[in-house]
Amino acid sequence: MSDACGRTRWKRFAIVLASGVTAATALGIAMAQGALAASFFVSGQKFQIGADTLTARGLSIYGMVDTPRKGAPVPVVVTGMRHAKIDGLCQSIVVPIPVLGTYTLRLTGDGGQAKAKDLFIDGTSLAADEALLNDLDIGVAAGSLTTGKINPDDRDSRFFDPNGIAQQAASATLTDVRVTAIAVSAATLNVPGLNMRLLQGNRSCF
Repeated sequence: MSDACGRTRWKRFAIVLASGVTAATALGIAMAQGALAASFFVSGQKFQIGADTLTARGLSIYGMVDTPRKGAPVPVVVTGMRHAKIDGLCQSIVVPIPVLGTYTLRLTGDGGQAKAKDLFIDGTSLAADEALLNDLDIGVAAGSLTTGKINPDDRDSRFFDPNGIAQQAASATLTDVRVTAIAVSAATLNVPGLNMRLLQGNRSCF
């Protein structure tokens, strides 16, 4: 392999990843310090969120449609939490790099329990080994949620149906959580011991 070819490949690698990694690093540091109202969207690309345990107060679940920058709208299920505590947090995004192959941007919280306020996860799937929900209401109109809440940005969306079916619970505890999502937002997200790594290959959270 020639040196010129090597330089070309690394240039491509840098172009694909540089902006995303730089932004993610700055975001992660601010979130770990509890200094940022986090709101981010991966444009049409799915990513994974895993947790050993997720404890929530003020839980809401309702349907929405997210619109990527490019491509068709994506139906999602929004899981909202007024307050959340997360043990064993993991977030991963798999990035295919031309010529070089697959890399994974992986974020973990290695310093203990992460905490969030007004956390909303727009997911295409959610699984847990066990889920315990207290004071559960199923069949509530989305516009009438009281225990849980609607993301303020969703209320202004043309896709939000205030008469659509929703669920809410006073509290919930989920173990071995596995979420595939396209967007996450939170008023605050504090991640002690933030560890962000770029790893070769598919090193997804689950």
